[in-house]
Amino acid sequence: MISGVRGVLSGRIGIARAMLEAFRRGRSRVSRRRERAQLEELAAQRARLRPEFQSLSSSNLLKHFRERSTPSFLPGFELTDATPSLQREIFPDETQRLIESAWRITKGHRWPLLGFGEKEFGGPINWHRDPLSGRIWPLDYHADIPLWHNDGSDIRVLWELNRLGHLITLGRAYSLTKEEQFAVEFFAQVESWQQQNPLGRGANWSCAMEVALRTMNLLAAFSLFRRSANLSQERLLMLLTLFDQHGAHIRRNLEFTYVATSNHYLSDIAGLLWLGIMLPELSGAKEWREWALAEMLREMDKQILPDGADYEASTGYHRLVLELFLYSFILCRATEIPIADKYWRKLQAMLVYLRGILRPDGLAPLVGDTDGGQVLPIVGRSADDHAYLLACGAAVFKDSQFKLPRLEPPPELLWLLGEEGLRDYEQLANANEETSSQAFPDAGTYVLRHEDLYLLFNANGTQEGRPASHRHNDLLSIEVSACGRAFIVDPGSYVYTADLHERHLFRSTAYHSTVQIDDVEQNAIREDAPFVVGVEARVRVLSRESTAEGGRIVAEHSGYERLAEPVKHRRTITFNKSDRWWLFEDELTGRGKHLVAARFHFDSGLEVRLFDSSSVMVRDETSGACLLVCSLDLDQPAELETQFTSQHYGSRAESLSACWATKTNVPYKLRWAIVPVCVGENPGERLNVSKSKLESRLLVSLSSLTGQRQPVYWV
Repeated sequence: MISGVRGVLSGRIGIARAMLEAFRRGRSRVSRRRERAQLEELAAQRARLRPEFQSLSSSNLLKHFRERSTPSFLPGFELTDATPSLQREIFPDETQRLIESAWRITKGHRWPLLGFGEKEFGGPINWHRDPLSGRIWPLDYHADIPLWHNDGSDIRVLWELNRLGHLITLGRAYSLTKEEQFAVEFFAQVESWQQQNPLGRGANWSCAMEVALRTMNLLAAFSLFRRSANLSQERLLMLLTLFDQHGAHIRRNLEFTYVATSNHYLSDIAGLLWLGIMLPELSGAKEWREWALAEMLREMDKQILPDGADYEASTGYHRLVLELFLYSFILCRATEIPIADKYWRKLQAMLVYLRGILRPDGLAPLVGDTDGGQVLPIVGRSADDHAYLLACGAAVFKDSQFKLPRLEPPPELLWLLGEEGLRDYEQLANANEETSSQAFPDAGTYVLRHEDLYLLFNANGTQEGRPASHRHNDLLSIEVSACGRAFIVDPGSYVYTADLHERHLFRSTAYHSTVQIDDVEQNAIREDAPFVVGVEARVRVLSRESTAEGGRIVAEHSGYERLAEPVKHRRTITFNKSDRWWLFEDELTGRGKHLVAARFHFDSGLEVRLFDSSSVMVRDETSGACLLVCSLDLDQPAELETQFTSQHYGSRAESLSACWATKTNVPYKLRWAIVPVCVGENPGERLNVSKSKLESRLLVSLSSLTGQRQPVYWV
């Protein structure tokens, strides 16, 4: 209730929505009391089957599931000869790794977990044990479970373990080898999980999203093991009961809110949709399927912006949401459930957005939060690996713009779309190598690019009706790649609740390539509130132009206007394609004397050093390519600050940030030249030539504004 009042006072929530939300929360409390009182009774229920299946004997029910041909699952998961044969033929190396991984799961209970690498989970597996800290989460009523303790434990890591995505690895290996030991391990782990996790008790039931994603992974694995000789009548009944419990629990505990729904609620919906499609034998399936499909499309209208971006201000969650929609639409098409063309076009727009933001190296910038989560992890991917979804999209839409040059068909293409999907993909021509500058104004994402040059500009401010919990203080920040290497990057997320201090740093203004005033955050954030971000900073894009010669964008934010002596930050970026440089102009308007700090956060694995009294050189030791960042106004060297960069949840690597800080009166203006230096070019010559051309350009610009030439001083 307090958060709702704060939302109204901040203007983020209208009064009508706040009243609806207050009413919803009241009903939710009543529902929780009822569920708590009925939990033992609910847990004792066996699978609720439709009458025609309830009347079958256990043996006939087993026979039905072994032999049924409808509904069909995702095309590649249907056990035909084609998928295993094509897997071995097209992906021989991945096939070998897959089978080796399945044996490590079976014999050693070892598999990878997010960015933490391969972990051993012991025998028997304790499904309540945080594999990092060793904390054992209690079997309390699910709504009573606290989500963090600030003791090194991380419920996100526990949830990843309990999504049971590794069981898909076992299933795929089983389809290739027919090795029954994989089936034995699958059923043993599911039985172990069911015995340790009574319905509604413990951390593994505390988030409906986690229940839904686990459901989807179990459905995928079950589709691969349902013809195994190790599927007995008792195990089938156990699985059906587990699926029914999962569906009913999701339906009782939907993560809907009138403030703003998110990927959590969308996951809840997808889990119910998949259950309703794949298990029509359950009595609740029809209602789940029909409600979830309609609700998914409503959420698509709400959560996907007109330019195709997910509205949570996070590229990592754009991947997750894209997977939820893409895989669900493929499943609906496979089972002949119609979806209006309008929503297929929205899905296609999501892929256009993804293609537009991918760097030249094929990886995604990690803007905002990312927890590395995947829907149906056929292949484990790092948080910045998104390109496989373009390959799947190319086949779904038969659209060559998504078939990137040098992008080999990923295994997901075969398993999601089957032999036909692979054939459709291979028949497409490659997309044009050149990707032009693009603007996604609804998302506040602007990309200035040409050939190997890439700059992403983040002008995504808070807006009413959009969730803010996964935002970072990254307004007017940038990513820069050149000469085949990412140089200036967003730092990523690292962890959520395992280390609240590190969580705070990774989403702070000082960890992003933007300007900070008086050490104040752009939006208010607190270390003890890891998913709360203020809404003080409003962003306006004042102008944007894209020409054959380059481009220019101007944007500002109001985050520092709450200071006792207010300041507004305006950033102008000019891109010159032929001369291969970017000019930054940071204009501060307002009053008073302030500490101004401008930072550029460099990727890990780079050599960073002072080049001269006003420039920093960043060098990739492998290729020899460099990037020069030069202050055009401050006659002082940058301070190199030790920070970190994370490419996957749970992993981080040391990196450096160049910081120019000065105490000055406002109004004030700072300018920067960013100059790539590819192999074979001389850094000093490149910088001097770029400075000379920039000086001429700035003089002409100033002359046109004032009617007379103004001196421009270079450091």
